[in-house]
Amino acid sequence: MSEGEMSEETIPEHKAAPPSTTSATPIGPAPADLLRTAADPDLTEDFALALLKHPDLPPEVIEQLAKNTNALKSRKVKIALASHPKTPRHVSVPLARQFYTFDLMKVALSPTVPADVKVAVDDVLISRLKTGTTGERLTLARRASGRVAAALLLDVETISPKIIDAKTAARETRVMQAALENPRLTEALVINSVLRPAASAALVHAVAQHAKWSPRREIRAALLRTEHLSLARALEFSREISGPLLHELLTASRLPAPVKDQLLRESQTSSPPASC
Repeated sequence: MSEGEMSEETIPEHKAAPPSTTSATPIGPAPADLLRTAADPDLTEDFALALLKHPDLPPEVIEQLAKNTNALKSRKVKIALASHPKTPRHVSVPLARQFYTFDLMKVALSPTVPADVKVAVDDVLISRLKTGTTGERLTLARRASGRVAAALLLDVETISPKIIDAKTAARETRVMQAALENPRLTEALVINSVLRPAASAALVHAVAQHAKWSPRREIRAALLRTEHLSLARALEFSREISGPLLHELLTASRLPAPVKDQLLRESQTSSPPASC
């Protein structure tokens, strides 16, 4: 991809070096010279990146820079612009839609990006999951945000009917397992995933056997409400729930009726006798 870099011979003398101020130095309000610099058609990549290192760069300067077609030939400038904490959402989100998958992930994980922009960038990533390669999906499962990892748990299931060979099936299973290991994946996201109608038996079984997730009481309760939990796991998880609570939980469960009946019978026989 062209970075739109200029040779030293074509750089104007007053643009030959980036600003002497550091990112720790307040840049102050938006003076006319900063706006002129941001709009300069001969603005270099280095100079644009130096400007964007200032966390307090005024939004009007950022917006002017976003209109500089020469500066935006640089992939680095685009990423820095979308990642800047003062970049308006109407600038950063359309810009992010132009990025490759891993550049999107980089922006979404940047600590300087506002939370609402991160959500929008995650949404762009999630919309591309079905068209990504297995390698891309595996990397996203391991390193992307918790929302993307959770989407991959379900996205694997939507692709599985199309799988025709064992190697591809194994790779997609690796994606699901990697997503479950993602350090940004939260308990709430796992619960939401297993309770979704799109959650398959493979996902429910993987969570029910997972060393990190299966011991958690809230996740066990969620698994008992799914339709795919095995009888053995259901019996194990139900033993730590009191009879009344179990009955209430199973009322909203999609488990087969025979499994529910078995759980309730086991609960009654294992309950201690009522005291007189």
